[in-house]
Amino acid sequence: MLLRLDDEARQVSLGECLGRTLEGRGLVYLEGELGAGKTTLARGVLRAYGHRGAVKSPTYTLVEPYELDGVRVHHFDLYRLGDPEELEFIGGRDLFDDEALCLVEWPGRGEGWLPEPDLRIALSLAEVGREARLEACTARGEQLLARLAAMPELAACRPREPEDARGGDTAP
Repeated sequence: MLLRLDDEARQVSLGECLGRTLEGRGLVYLEGELGAGKTTLARGVLRAYGHRGAVKSPTYTLVEPYELDGVRVHHFDLYRLGDPEELEFIGGRDLFDDEALCLVEWPGRGEGWLPEPDLRIALSLAEVGREARLEACTARGEQLLARLAAMPELAACRPREPEDARGGDTAP
């Protein structure tokens, strides 16, 4: 699924929709270059569970835990991870359990150690705003994508088809 996120409000809205869809559990990889909007998307997910404070990327601590209305969310930023085995030293096995929601920025740094995600979201800069490419990696991820695709809040984020693809007049 490809979505167009013209501004920060749409990035946060996608995150909120994603948070409601995830229902407080699962594993989501957030990929993209510096400044692509990974933390902004995470802020939207946290808002879905009632968090209204600032959300900063846990670049130096590797993980920022949140307890929100009985939902445990672990926001990881692995940018500064030297070796995937470092996740073992911070208690990673306990953090990646089935009863928590884990958002992982820079998951490539934990390759070989991290479990397979339900969803992989690749964010990239676009002419205006950002693009988000959502990919299901598990059966649950497929269900999540189907639920997201049906959300009217995301209708404005779907890329428009070119005129000629809709059967419009293509004459000069």
